[in-house]
Amino acid sequence: MRQPGWRTALSLFTVIPVGGDGELADGDGARAIRWLPAVGLLLGLAGAAVVLVVGFVNGTGPGRALGAALAVALLALLTGGLHLDGLADTADGLGSRRSPADALAIMRRSDIGPMGVVTLVLLLLIQVAALAAIPRLPLAAAALVLAAVTGRVSIVLATGSPAARPGGFGALVAGQTTALDRVFAVCALAGGVAIAGVAAGQPGLAVRGLVAAAAGLLAGSLLQETARRRLGGMTGDVFGAILELSVTAVLVVAALVT
Repeated sequence: MRQPGWRTALSLFTVIPVGGDGELADGDGARAIRWLPAVGLLLGLAGAAVVLVVGFVNGTGPGRALGAALAVALLALLTGGLHLDGLADTADGLGSRRSPADALAIMRRSDIGPMGVVTLVLLLLIQVAALAAIPRLPLAAAALVLAAVTGRVSIVLATGSPAARPGGFGALVAGQTTALDRVFAVCALAGGVAIAGVAAGQPGLAVRGLVAAAAGLLAGSLLQETARRRLGGMTGDVFGAILELSVTAVLVVAALVT
């Protein structure tokens, strides 16, 4: 019996125990991708709760930094470091400046090279610093939710590109979504941001949220295009890198415009 898409998404992209047989049938990957933004919402709310709790206990500068670091760490823990691993591997592959076949071979290695380590450390530092730099605690929590969802919408958009190689998670979902799926994901993101801002009585906040989300989608699209040009398409590692880059862009822009 085919398991629901939301359960497949949680089992693939988080360490949350949801049961299931762990086997994927044809089409399960594409259905899971459609639920990925909802998974981002769940994870973002968990991280936002950490930001708020730590901020209420200690709202000073060091306390805000601690809350940001713990929230980013929680997201990494809940996803099993999946996307961060993809970020490091993608940095190693693209940073090698070698042929597509050689770059893909580098990305499949179990070790992480200097480029991967530097990229991983810098992006995590930027995420924590940007989150801590958002002046108002509720806005910081909201920005983390927005970043978590936007990063996963970026993955949905990236599935419009073909797979770089047969096999692996990239081949399971790359090219498997429709244009309607991708348009719906973007519209749902934009609509959610606009509704949240208006409901809070701050239309200007909605505009800033849309700007931050657009920056995240743009960053993800640029990496998507780079991977398509350099590697010939998407891999599971590239999807993870797109997510982390998009998350970082959202947090940086949110810190600059709030």
